[in-house]
Amino acid sequence: MHFDPILWQGYKTVQELEPDLKQAQANITWCEHWVIFYPIWWGSVPALFKGFLDRTLYSGFAYKYHRTDPLWDKLLKGRSAHLFTTCDAPWWWIYFAYRNSDLNTVKRAVLQFCGISPVKVTRFFRVRWTDEKERQGWMEKVKQLVV
Repeated sequence: MHFDPILWQGYKTVQELEPDLKQAQANITWCEHWVIFYPIWWGSVPALFKGFLDRTLYSGFAYKYHRTDPLWDKLLKGRSAHLFTTCDAPWWWIYFAYRNSDLNTVKRAVLQFCGISPVKVTRFFRVRWTDEKERQGWMEKVKQLVV
């Protein structure tokens, strides 16, 4: 995909979406179940993925704030998601050291905020220390879960 991941003016002005982001919004609009794969980098999501979320799931498309109260409409309600993450660290490091910060961002602060629920999670840890056979087993697991 080709797009600028930076919101140069925040949400003060609507930044024109590039064709790839318009296509992503069209895909999100018709999909019922969103499958997302990402690596955990520095305890969170890669910057480009975060930029994709910032640029694509903005107010009026994914959610809409109310004018008279602090609540919002969840415009992506009726959809579900499954997150697949990879990292080199063991599970306990991601949980205790980073407090699952990637899930707090992607699952709770983004997807559920926009109405996507349920959001299932499958994690693959210690990737750097696995062999081809174990990775093939993971691929079989992914195939079973997404079909």
